[in-house]
Parts: sequence; C-alpha cells; structure tokens
Amino acid sequence: MGTVSPQNAILLAAILFALGLAGVLIRRNLIFMLMSIEIMLNATGLAFVAGGARWGQPDGQIMFLLVLTLAAAEISVGLALILLLQTRRPTLDSDTGNTLRG
Repeated sequence: MGTVSPQNAILLAAILFALGLAGVLIRRNLIFMLMSIEIMLNATGLAFVAGGARWGQPDGQIMFLLVLTLAAAEISVGLALILLLQTRRPTLDSDTGNTLRG
C-alpha cells in the first residue's frame, strides 16, 4: 500500500471544508447545519494531521485531538439547544428562531 501525499490530503480537506460551508449556507435545517459544521471540523483536523505529517511533527495529531474535543462539545450543546427548540417550535427551520421571545 502506498502513502497519501500531504498535498492530496490538504486538497481533500479543502473540498470537505467547502462542502461543509455550502451545507451551512444553503440548508436551513438545524440538524443538517450541525452535520455540516462537523464536516468542517473534520476537514480542519485532516489538514492539521496532513501538515504534521508533512513536517514530521506530532503537533498535527495533538491539534486533531483538540478539534475532536471541540466537536464533541459543540455537538452536545448544539443538540441540546435543538431539542429545546423542537419542544417550543414544530419545525427545525433556522428561520423560525427570530420569533422567539427573550
């Protein structure tokens, strides 16, 4: 088996990040937006690992662990907020958030 070049890994990370950004900007469903943010975070983690492999340093893997921790915290808080909104509103459309009082 061959190895993946860092340039190909960075290209894949850029494509994944662009797909995630398009998902956040185009779709209005909150669950889909959270999944798109997760794709963007995984793309940044891949870029960190590819950069660390390029320079032969473990720093990229350490940063990837921090990105994974951030993603876990973001998804838990995001899902809790979505569940709270789901009990108050019948839809998960992000445009209905401006009708909340408070």
